Formats: sequence, C-alpha cells, structure tokens
Amino acid sequence: MQPLSNVRVVDLTHVIAGPFCTYQLAVMGADVIKVEPPGNPDMSRMDGGNTEDCKRGMGSMFQTQSANKRAIAIDFRKEEGRKIVLKLIETADVLVENYRPGALDNLGLGYDAVKNIKPDLIYCSLTGFGQTGPLAERTAYDNVIQAMSGLMASTGDIDNAPIKVGPPVLDYGTGIQGAFAIAAALYQRTFSGKGQRIDIAMLDAAIMLSSTNFTHLTSAGEMLRPSGNSSTYNPGYGCYDTEDGLLVIGAWTSVQLENMWQVFGEKEIAKRVRKLRPWEYAEYFEADRKRLSEIAKTATADEWEQRLNDVKVPAARVRNTKEAAEHPQLKNRGVFQPVTLDGNRHDFPTAAFTFQEDGPALNNPPPTFAQHTQDILEELGYEKTNIQKLEEIGAIATASPAANFN
Repeated sequence: MQPLSNVRVVDLTHVIAGPFCTYQLAVMGADVIKVEPPGNPDMSRMDGGNTEDCKRGMGSMFQTQSANKRAIAIDFRKEEGRKIVLKLIETADVLVENYRPGALDNLGLGYDAVKNIKPDLIYCSLTGFGQTGPLAERTAYDNVIQAMSGLMASTGDIDNAPIKVGPPVLDYGTGIQGAFAIAAALYQRTFSGKGQRIDIAMLDAAIMLSSTNFTHLTSAGEMLRPSGNSSTYNPGYGCYDTEDGLLVIGAWTSVQLENMWQVFGEKEIAKRVRKLRPWEYAEYFEADRKRLSEIAKTATADEWEQRLNDVKVPAARVRNTKEAAEHPQLKNRGVFQPVTLDGNRHDFPTAAFTFQEDGPALNNPPPTFAQHTQDILEELGYEKTNIQKLEEIGAIATASPAANFN
C-alpha cells in the first residue's frame, strides 16, 4: 500500500509548477482529480515537441506530469459547476491551486469558503510571488522568476552572464516544495486533526534552490561571481576540453585533488595540493588550471571519466539528454517508468527516490481532457440524467472536443 493511497487531491492547477506538485502526490498513490474548465483546458496540453500530440491535447509538457491522474471538466464559473467542485472538495483531503491570488475567492472557492465545508482540508496555493507582499498580484513563469531571483545573473561566466537555466527548474523545484509541504501537513493532521493553509511562491522556492549564494551574501556581505562551468579558485572543480569532447571534474577535497593530479601524472602538484586548505587553492589557480587544460586534451572524455572515477574522483563526460536517458545507471534506478498510451509504451520520469516497498509508481497514463468526468460524477452520486443536463448547460464536459486544441 503506497503512502498516499488513501488521500484524494482536487487539482485546480495548470502549466507546470502546480501540476508537477500534484504529479508527485499521484506517483505516491494519491487519487488526484484534475479539474479543467470546458473550452479552456490546461495550456500545457497544447505544448510539446510533437504537433499531432498537441492538437489532441496530449502535448509532452502535459504528459510529463499527468500520469496516474484522473481528469474532469467543470466550469466552476457557473453556479452548477461550482456546486460540483464543492461537493468534490467534501470528499477530498487536499486541494491544490495556482490561480492568481483572490481569483478563487471571487468564485467562492477560496480557503475561507471551503474550510467551512471541509475543516480538515489541506489547501495549497502556488503562485509566482505568494499570497502576500507588494508583488502578490503579479503573474509569472519560470523565466521571469529566474530573472527576479538572481538565478539568471548567477548562471554563466563573468563575461556572458546572465543566462537562463535551460529546463524550467524553478517550476519543478516549486512543485517539489509544494509536495513536501502537503505531505508534512497531512502528517501534522494525523495528530492535530486540523487542516492547513499552505502558501508557496516560486520566488521563495528560487531562493531556497540558490541558498549558498544568498547565505554568502548575508554572511560575507558580497555576491558570488558567476563561475560558468568551473570554480573561480579550484582548478579541480571545472570543465575541460578533451580529445573528443567536454569533461567535468568534481575534485573538491584535498584527497580528491591529490588523486586527480596523480591520474594526470603530476606527482609534484599532487604532493602540494594534499597540504592545502580550500582558501589556499586560489594562489595556484591559474597555473594549475592551464596545466590541467593541456593534459586533458591528451585522451578522450570517456577515458578520463573512467580513470578518475577509478580513484574516487567525481568526473563525467558532458552528455546530451538522449545519452543521459539511455545510460544504464538511470535504467537501473527506475527513474523512468513505463505506461501504455495509445497502444504505445511511454517512459516518464517518475520520482527522484525509491522505497524498498510500495514506493513511487506509474499505474495509469495521462488522461485525455474530461476523460473521467462521468465516472467521477457518478461517484459523487449524480444520476446519468443529471449529468446530461449539466453538460447541456455547459457546466461540465464529458468528451474531448477537438475544438479545444485546434
């Protein structure tokens, strides 16, 4: 039995951060019900590398964070639709939403309204800047928060920063913070019996993901320089050209640095670095980095990777996404798990951890738009005739009309 198998989540999220939060709950067994308005589905359904998938509302951006969920289409701007959502909330343990602050309050679905019908509900809101503060009303996406938080200015080297980090890491980081907060609140409820209001901001999550930079600023009173692919003072922590590609070395301790220089055939340097403390590396930085750059070009990246790791020095050839996905290490760890979608096998990143028993698992493919509307409404006690009437007035949708995506 998975840890969250007795938890129901009402998912009023869209794009990435919110849906990734609820995805992490879903892979741990939660019954996540994704609510989308008819005629206005989650925009991530139409985003991804395969145009045909996007046209039918199953873009890769949506797929990557939607397995194990059920999908229902409800127009909660209509009174009839709002009543359905409230009835659904009565059966739920958690509600997650990422609308702008106040939007759901105006629809009668804010925390103050729903806690009256479900006092022990865990209500989690994810926004760009949080529910409070002078920027609370602003909307944001990953790139905006990267700019606002200093992450972009910290990425790149001194000559070409700022550079946006490639994947939407702040969206995913915010989603993980949300899943952690919800899990903690659920545990808290077991002994308090009370619900919880959780307020998560992407900007706050960005600070947590850049903690060292900010602690250095607050403790030392200065900003760390952007260092690109290398340290600004330790030549053993950097990126180097080899005979056929790029090699990243992560020699940090004095023992690792000594072993690195032994592998590179520089015994005198190895003896010297064994006695150094981190703040003393800078004295030799330029000369040692130049020498390391020269030696690295005498063999392939794969050869150096193997030789360095043989003596416990972290190192890796720089790989592209395809090479990383195909590496035996990832296949062994089960980071990717398969589901069948449209008769084909799809492997999705699932979780960054394993359990010895009953851990994260993919059991069902991402749902099509409104796929489970009728099933869920019947679970709530609606008769088929009532469901038909609700669809006729536009309060719900039970199909996946192509017009939503073309």
